[in-house]
Amino acid sequence: MSPPPAEGSTRTRPPNAPKPPTLAVPPQTMPAETKPAEVDPLGVLETDFDESTKTDKPWLVIVWNDPINLMSFVTYVLQKLFGYSKEKATKLMLDVHHKGRAVVSSGTRERAELDVYRLHEHGLWATMEQSS
Repeated sequence: MSPPPAEGSTRTRPPNAPKPPTLAVPPQTMPAETKPAEVDPLGVLETDFDESTKTDKPWLVIVWNDPINLMSFVTYVLQKLFGYSKEKATKLMLDVHHKGRAVVSSGTRERAELDVYRLHEHGLWATMEQSS
């Protein structure tokens, strides 16, 4: 058994581990398709994306009409969860009532998921979809 490594030393592999294989041909002389991939020392790789994937479209949170909840309760929930004024919450509730749905918030996917969850916790029917 070998002695423990000296303080401050950095051993990269156990003493009994086999050595990694070496390339028979140096990478500079290998054909391009067989060269090993270059490693970015900072861990940040530049990739080519078209512009449409760089801009993230917002996610919309939609409240749907249901036969269970009172209009006053829907107004109250929109005020409580989103901090809307009574007028804005009433307008959104009337959209839900007359049009069958209303977009009550928009933002990142994570935020939309949280908003839908909170609406469900209050008994409202809600979904999310990505803006077109």
